[in-house]
Amino acid sequence: MAERVSVLPDDVYNEALVANAHPADWVNPEPAPRYNLVVIGAGTAGLVTAAGAAGLGARVALIEKHLLGGDCLNAGCVPSKAVLRAARAAADVRDAGAFGVRVSQAVTVDFAAVMERMRRLRAQLSANDSARRFRGLGVDVFLGTGRFSSADSVEVAGKTLRFKKAVIATGTRPAVPSIPGLVATGYQTNETIFSLTALPERLAVIGAGPIGCELAQAFARFGARVTLIANKPQILEKEDRDAVERVQQVFLREGVQILLESQVEGVAIQGADKVLRIKRAGIAEDLRVDEILVAVGRQPNVEGLNLEGAGVAYDMRMGVQVNDYLQTSNKRIFAAGDICSSYKFTHAADAQARIVIRNALFLGRARTSALTIPWCTYTEPEIAHVGISEGEAKKRGIELQTFGQDLQEVDRAVLDGETNGFAKIHVRKGSNRILGCTIVASHAGDMIAEVTLALVSGQGLGVLSRTIHPYPTQAEVLKKLGDAYYRTRLKPFVKALFQKWLTWTR
Repeated sequence: MAERVSVLPDDVYNEALVANAHPADWVNPEPAPRYNLVVIGAGTAGLVTAAGAAGLGARVALIEKHLLGGDCLNAGCVPSKAVLRAARAAADVRDAGAFGVRVSQAVTVDFAAVMERMRRLRAQLSANDSARRFRGLGVDVFLGTGRFSSADSVEVAGKTLRFKKAVIATGTRPAVPSIPGLVATGYQTNETIFSLTALPERLAVIGAGPIGCELAQAFARFGARVTLIANKPQILEKEDRDAVERVQQVFLREGVQILLESQVEGVAIQGADKVLRIKRAGIAEDLRVDEILVAVGRQPNVEGLNLEGAGVAYDMRMGVQVNDYLQTSNKRIFAAGDICSSYKFTHAADAQARIVIRNALFLGRARTSALTIPWCTYTEPEIAHVGISEGEAKKRGIELQTFGQDLQEVDRAVLDGETNGFAKIHVRKGSNRILGCTIVASHAGDMIAEVTLALVSGQGLGVLSRTIHPYPTQAEVLKKLGDAYYRTRLKPFVKALFQKWLTWTR
């Protein structure tokens, strides 16, 4: 029988989640004599690899020690987006007066109901990642801790699984900074915060990357007093500065206190308060809160795998080392997803899993360097990006021409009351070849797909102008950028020729 796993709070929804993702009555199958593929880790990369390989006829084993679905289902994309949607609903109701909708009473958020809804939806979606579903797909699912016992075998729950090829897809976990007193005082991470049933009145968020910013805004919209602490000069340090400024304006308007270039030097308990000692601009001050969320990055799950015994090179900070084909230093063993990638996104893990299937099973030569990976930070407004940035282009000596369009000039954005945003596309100077794009909008994550398709297919900016967009939509901002490109081609000489032609044919 599988080791019992529990998820707090212990309610019917989390019971349903566990029944799908780590059923207590699960009996591991008897191993096959040899597998085409053994996959360690059942997050996005592992699940996509296992399902895809089994669908092609491979004999596949999938090993998971905790919950199938990994971080995305259990503590990442799924719960966070359910919570963010509730936070957006709260903000929409509070702002309804601008649309002539009068709310007769003060808006209150039932935080317990918000989290219950999240747990219900997460449990519903967990059926897609369930152990029973994958068994039905022809995958041998083993619940337990997997470790390499040799260069071509893995042990799990007292059984030995021999393989032709293997995939390490064990993902990452929250990194925890070595701040004096933090562990003793107690803190939340993305792995624990979705177990809360009561809203903390005062919340400190250490780390201003995507996770920290998304949850800081959500909890502020629920009514918490949130302080966002960044050790860099700006929040979301990897994003376009113009984009960050738009988001930061909203944060400040919604009551999020932002402390930039600040260091947390220590944490202690004083009565009912958790007290953070924060130093910025050479001055130390105390911040009293009820709860602390740590969101400073991710740490690879490489411990306990006996990677040394399998001849797999790794780094405790960066994870498993792979080449462009996702092979490790043991050519039988591949890796995919957060454990080996700098792009720690669910969609990146999915794309890498598909590369592993081709390269591990069919002698393929698909390269990760050929992938074009967009991303989105789901704040309000969202920030979506694909391709290179202006800073990257400058480092690589690439001359850019940039076309920008503010949403204030887009009819649908005006009608929606969502004009706080823009789209910016970079092309190689002297051509219309798209090299990168940043979109700031309420649904930027949906809009970036059109530019990604154009970039991947080698289409130029002009194709966005020639593409008919439904009116009115906010995606028209992209058509306007294409139109702006065509206007640059109308040089004085060309315009003079047109005028002569039109005069002659009048």
